[in-house]
Amino acid sequence: MKDSSHYRSLAVASRVDRLDQVADFVEECAVATAIVPHRLTVLRLVVEEVFVNVCHYAYLDGEGEVSVGCSVDDDAFVLEVSDGGRPFDPLTRTPPDTSLDLLDRGIGGLGIHLVRTLSDSVTYRREDDRNILRMTFRDKPVPPG
Repeated sequence: MKDSSHYRSLAVASRVDRLDQVADFVEECAVATAIVPHRLTVLRLVVEEVFVNVCHYAYLDGEGEVSVGCSVDDDAFVLEVSDGGRPFDPLTRTPPDTSLDLLDRGIGGLGIHLVRTLSDSVTYRREDDRNILRMTFRDKPVPPG
């Protein structure tokens, strides 16, 4: 993975109809850092999950703003999604019991489980009245198939 020359960011309204713009921006950043192609699908899934959740739940009074930042740190592609919505650390949620039948599970929690599973690391912090979710993606070998 080559080093990106700088941090790139995009700020958009927290509306689901902006998802394609955000996903395309993140993919463009990832391609520029030479992330391995099979990781792009994973990255798009993570972006969709995080962005849509912010759009639906962060701003109780309606629409707000979501910032998406991309960089390279120690040979990992780094994605940060931040919002000024109500404080919420998704990493405090108990992981779902995926051994249970769908009808026996509680509602919610699968999205952050997906993000945790597909990312190499995920951290949350609250800074300057903003939620900041940071996900890293390292190149991984393509599974035999």
